[in-house]
Amino acid sequence: MSDTQVTWLTQEAYNRLKHELDELIENRPVIAQKINTSREEGDLKENGGYHAAREEQGQQEARIRHLQELLRGAKVGEAPANDGIAEPGMVLTVRYDGDDEEEQFLLATREEGGGEGALEVYSPESPLGRALLGAKEGETREYELPNGKTQKVTLHKAVPYSG
Repeated sequence: MSDTQVTWLTQEAYNRLKHELDELIENRPVIAQKINTSREEGDLKENGGYHAAREEQGQQEARIRHLQELLRGAKVGEAPANDGIAEPGMVLTVRYDGDDEEEQFLLATREEGGGEGALEVYSPESPLGRALLGAKEGETREYELPNGKTQKVTLHKAVPYSG
């Protein structure tokens, strides 16, 4: 495997991201036309439409590159088994040591989570994600906080994400 990070995606998430990529690529001529039309208006220093179109093109090209890289390294599969073990694609219910409230989040990449809904998304590469990866329900793990202190967290429940 190259140094490209593998991203676990359901078939639905892969299809959604592939569709977005296809639409962005199809939209390239529209942005190019906006730039050309704005350029023909004259003085580029004073031309807000030209600069806005160039900015939009830059953001779109960055998103295209991101999606191409993500999809190239994507591992498409079914949701993980409902075996109570923390792994990408699972919704985890945890309780932090010293806190009475439980917290629920999706262990996955931002793209897998889709960005909708109230469910937080934590990457398996994050300190919390790495600590919980492979944990079984009822197991307590520790991870380091940004301030250098150690936080204990107990996995109460792990179920496949069905978003």
